[in-house]
Amino acid sequence: MEVLKVSQLTKRFRDFEAVKNVSFSVHKGESFGLLGPNGAGKTTTIQMITGLFPPSSGNIDIAGIDMVRQPKQGQALLGIVPQEIALYQTMSARENLSFWGRMYGLRGNHLQKRINEVLEIIGLTDRAKEKVETFSGGMKRRVNIGATILHNPELLIMDEPTVGIDPQSRSHILETVKQLNSERMTVIYTSHYMEEVEYLCEKIGIMDQGEFITSGTISELRETIGDRSRIVMNFSRALNLEKIKTILSPSIPEKDLSLNYDELAIFHKEPQKVLSELIQSVTGAGFEITSVEVVEPNLESVFLHLTGRSLRD
Repeated sequence: MEVLKVSQLTKRFRDFEAVKNVSFSVHKGESFGLLGPNGAGKTTTIQMITGLFPPSSGNIDIAGIDMVRQPKQGQALLGIVPQEIALYQTMSARENLSFWGRMYGLRGNHLQKRINEVLEIIGLTDRAKEKVETFSGGMKRRVNIGATILHNPELLIMDEPTVGIDPQSRSHILETVKQLNSERMTVIYTSHYMEEVEYLCEKIGIMDQGEFITSGTISELRETIGDRSRIVMNFSRALNLEKIKTILSPSIPEKDLSLNYDELAIFHKEPQKVLSELIQSVTGAGFEITSVEVVEPNLESVFLHLTGRSLRD
């Protein structure tokens, strides 16, 4: 069963097309990671899915609800964890959860039961009566997540929920998301931390420059580069790709090269065999190498191969 189906979604801001004919789906109980460098269009896509922005064209279906025509009905099925904290600082954790629970239409004993359950899930039962303003950033984010899951949403959307928090709270949030997903809650998770997405998500979609490039399981995405490792060479100054191509061996195709300012990445099945030749070629042409690293195939390598950029660019 598809909880979310996005079809040919497009968003234009005057002459700028931020999202270009994006289509993908998320099934019931799935944990779906949405990856993309800054400016890829993933935040705009999330904003359209949640009803914050209307699309310029395209369709969004949430559990059978047309989000474009019936945004209020669709939003009732969502739980949204934004990048910014959305809590009342002078109220306690329990009071915040009570407020947001009533906003979702929960009342009486059912509301109190859900508050107790959620406090247990987010690990703040013993701090429930304390004001949010006294909490650390990580604890505030945990309350934020708690407020979002009170009504057991059909789809939980988390937009970089671990930015700027301490390692302990980050670990707790990841375990909370893992637990919720294991209980069949459908999750869309965006992050600049590749390891979080690898840990949490069974399926991943990659966006770049407003387009949806590909999606699949981690195993399926890794197959796009096969067993090729990534040779990463850093230089003392910026490079020109056309110049580099004239220096390197013709046996290395252009599709296996990626250049980002002063960092050159080369994909190859046998990196140790070609590494010495590569170093001689570039240094012989007058380029100063500051570091060299060979990275085994991983999701970061796939991302770089598909977009030509690292996730945090």
